[in-house]
Amino acid sequence: MALDINRADLTVGVVGTGAMGRGIAQVTAQGGMKAIMFDAAAGGAAKAKAAILETLKGLVAKGRLTEADLAKTDANLGVADTIEGLKGCHVIVEAVFENLEVKQKLFGELEAVVSPETIIASNTSSIRIASIARALKHRNRVCGMHYFNPVPLMKLVEVIRAADTAQWVVDAMVALGKRQTRVPVVVGDTPGFLVNLGGTAIGTEGLRIYQEGRASPSQIDAVMRDTCGFRMGPFELMDLTGIDVNFPARKIIYEGFFHDRRMTPSPYHESLYAAGKLGRKTGGGWYDYDSKGAKVDPGADHLPSVIPAASVVLMDTHNEKLVNLVMSTGAKALGADDGKSPILVAPVGTDCTTTAVERGLDPKRTVAVDLTGDIAKRLTIMTAPGADDLVRDAAAAILARTGAKVTLIKDSPGFIAQRMCAMIANLGCEMAMIGIASAADVDTAMTLGLNYPRGPLALADWLGVKNTHEILTQIQAITGDDQKAIADATAELQKLSHQMAEQLYKQTQADKTHAAGQTSGTDPDVKDGEVVDA
Repeated sequence: MALDINRADLTVGVVGTGAMGRGIAQVTAQGGMKAIMFDAAAGGAAKAKAAILETLKGLVAKGRLTEADLAKTDANLGVADTIEGLKGCHVIVEAVFENLEVKQKLFGELEAVVSPETIIASNTSSIRIASIARALKHRNRVCGMHYFNPVPLMKLVEVIRAADTAQWVVDAMVALGKRQTRVPVVVGDTPGFLVNLGGTAIGTEGLRIYQEGRASPSQIDAVMRDTCGFRMGPFELMDLTGIDVNFPARKIIYEGFFHDRRMTPSPYHESLYAAGKLGRKTGGGWYDYDSKGAKVDPGADHLPSVIPAASVVLMDTHNEKLVNLVMSTGAKALGADDGKSPILVAPVGTDCTTTAVERGLDPKRTVAVDLTGDIAKRLTIMTAPGADDLVRDAAAAILARTGAKVTLIKDSPGFIAQRMCAMIANLGCEMAMIGIASAADVDTAMTLGLNYPRGPLALADWLGVKNTHEILTQIQAITGDDQKAIADATAELQKLSHQMAEQLYKQTQADKTHAAGQTSGTDPDVKDGEVVDA
């Protein structure tokens, strides 16, 4: 069996005429197909058609649409007063609210009206297609057709294949998406499908960093925007879409994947939901919003009012990016510890404490800087617990000379950018590996559906596959598997590591003094663009 989507008389029924239904009907009609709208509310479909035409008239006035295009679209838009008016449709797309019982009842009613060859699709964003189709006689012609709001502007559509969905149905709906000028990706019938599932990584990890007390929402958002090129950080995005939308979706995905710890919802997220602080729509969520809807941002910049250090110790002389960064500040770069200058390190995956412990550095003077992404816009720094604040600020003042904004966070494995990008890449790779979608479709969906600067797999390439693996390995080694107790466990680890670091540093310095016979020499210096020992 097959359906010729390119047939001239193709008719698509749209059930539910809210924002999503109107958008689906609009792109269908503009694609040259007949779109018949039906809504259970009396007069709802007619109002939806009028709203679509009013929107298109505005585009005509702006010169973005011709009068002829408007007339053709108008002719393609139809209204059904009863569900029986959908009888002759070749495809039905359901776009009613997210309730399994409501959708099951509606699909049963549709099956009794349309022919056995009619494809029936759901625009659900979170409910399994197999659950919706469970009681139907012809489950093989049921699939998901998940569009994104606003439909005319968002090019992506997820074609969801359930266990019983026939291949000809998938092929037909891919063709329908293309005729609607969308970009279709084929997705397995999993909780959250592709975009909503893939999108959990940035939100969940951002929430985890916040919950651990490593950084504020403003800091996390700023880092992801400035260094990684994301249009919005996770907290800005949650406020935009609405806490009442993303928190329940997180719970559904978490429960659907049998409490996979990587998808664990945050109690802080739930507290906003319970309090009715739903984001922009209520004037407050992760951020407060003024009377005009503008975000009140507490800021993410660390602005020390101290004199920049005259010199810094660079133990990673092989790290060209770090060397060039320090050289651009005009500060003296030392290749050996002078016992007083800030020690700059650029760890991958580890925290500052672990780096100091493993390398025998003074934890009070060690400052870790993240070199991920666009460091010309923003640099993220962190220190071990108990570090000297004056030394830290003197190092921050040096880094600020580059013109980049500086964000100071609590000691964290993988900083912010490394950690979040690695988690996004990790989940994206798994989705491709287990067959939820192809690698290419994973990246396409995340860039088009969530406006990511690059897809998860491309993000792993951007971060470096070796670095991505190292970050994930280090995070696992430092935090352990028990994410429920990560904050307490990591805090205790850091306290212990700090004590060990101080002891190890003192012992290391004593060993160096003994080996050198207590001889002194000139400070290491920079010559000809290289860090050298005197």
